[in-house]
Amino acid sequence: MPTVTVPARTGRRADLIAVALAMLVVAAAIAVGLYYNRPGSGVVIYAFAPPLFGLWLPHVGPGSVAAVVIAILVVTKGPSLAARLSWRPLLALGYVTALAWTFSLAMIDGWTRGFTGRLTTEHEYLHEVPGITDIPKMLSEFSSRILDYQPDSWTTHVSGHPPGATLVFVWLDRLGLHGGAWASTLVVLVGCLVVVAVPVTLSALGRQDAARTVLPFAALTPGAIWIGVSADGLFAGVTATGIALLALATRRRILALPAGLLLGFGLFLSYGLVLLGVIVLAVVVLTRDWRIPLLALAGVAAVVVAFALTGFWWLDGYHLVVERYYQGIATLRPYSYWVWADIAAVLIALGPAVIAGTRRAGAAFLSEPKRSFREPVVLIVLAAALTIAFADLSGLSKAEVERIWLPFEVWLLPAVALLPSLRRRWWLAASAATALVVNHLVLTSW
Repeated sequence: MPTVTVPARTGRRADLIAVALAMLVVAAAIAVGLYYNRPGSGVVIYAFAPPLFGLWLPHVGPGSVAAVVIAILVVTKGPSLAARLSWRPLLALGYVTALAWTFSLAMIDGWTRGFTGRLTTEHEYLHEVPGITDIPKMLSEFSSRILDYQPDSWTTHVSGHPPGATLVFVWLDRLGLHGGAWASTLVVLVGCLVVVAVPVTLSALGRQDAARTVLPFAALTPGAIWIGVSADGLFAGVTATGIALLALATRRRILALPAGLLLGFGLFLSYGLVLLGVIVLAVVVLTRDWRIPLLALAGVAAVVVAFALTGFWWLDGYHLVVERYYQGIATLRPYSYWVWADIAAVLIALGPAVIAGTRRAGAAFLSEPKRSFREPVVLIVLAAALTIAFADLSGLSKAEVERIWLPFEVWLLPAVALLPSLRRRWWLAASAATALVVNHLVLTSW
């Protein structure tokens, strides 16, 4: 697999400038958000720790020491272990590390406030689970309950997503795993699969060197703050696994079918995940086998047909959700602020290393555009950036994107493979520090 060469002029100084500019965007989003939040401003952004959704609340908790210890261990030992361990044990170690990191970050807020209580509020899925006693009936009537201001309207998160998201928690409950602790455990277990899926995708596409580089950064990503615990972390894990299977289909073509099934189910977890088609297309281009997308499409079609037969049609749900979206606080949140403040939230969730690496991916594309279409790291990173741009400009996610766009954000992680090897440990430390600072200063709502 050919690799592109990052021009010499795109060096350390340019990386630092990119990070500095990102910090300026974040600082501006904080300053303007606080200005809007003052009494009498006349503007309602409905975010009390802008650009993040949460509260300014410096705090420590049971997970504070563990999180710092894990960060130190990964920064000091992670890159060398990633370089020399056998591939499968490395993936297992990366996954376990991500679980420990994500759980320790959640525990900074405490067991109830940071973990078991996150998915049990009146706006969340578990609020509706006890009332769903007939799954076929729920699916057939799902669209009729999306709009607000009617007696049987779904709660906020249930109405804002296709029924697949609610089904996951209903199925969990049917298995006897009741309550917030089990739901949050499922979210973390599935969400941390991105730490395996992203490197596996790169390896399957011929860049195992990049896959090994990415793994410690994926394990310590600041985005783990929202993988533990928001349902969007689960969405990221499901769809990332689907994309990884799509890439692995280059070795065993039949894997494209389960890849399509997972990606098809992703469409029924969140409407916005249709934008993952841009990243999927990038992977398909890199596989260079037209039979792979055909098998994947068969899997997607099977899921769409299955839901349609139950009485839920995706397009009907989408149009109703857009209407429901503007029945709520979306009418108050100004697009003029969130169209760029959303990017500030994403920059926080990505951390400095991914920001610098993404800049390098852009520079590589401008330098060698033709070769970039054959280079997995650059093409996947640019596809993820384009996906986020589409989501941002749509105006259908004003605020809370640090969690909502997790399924897109994780595909920017490969950018760290473009960073100079001698400085990667420092970049890894900066990523961990970002997560620790944010989680200790802000009480996030997810």
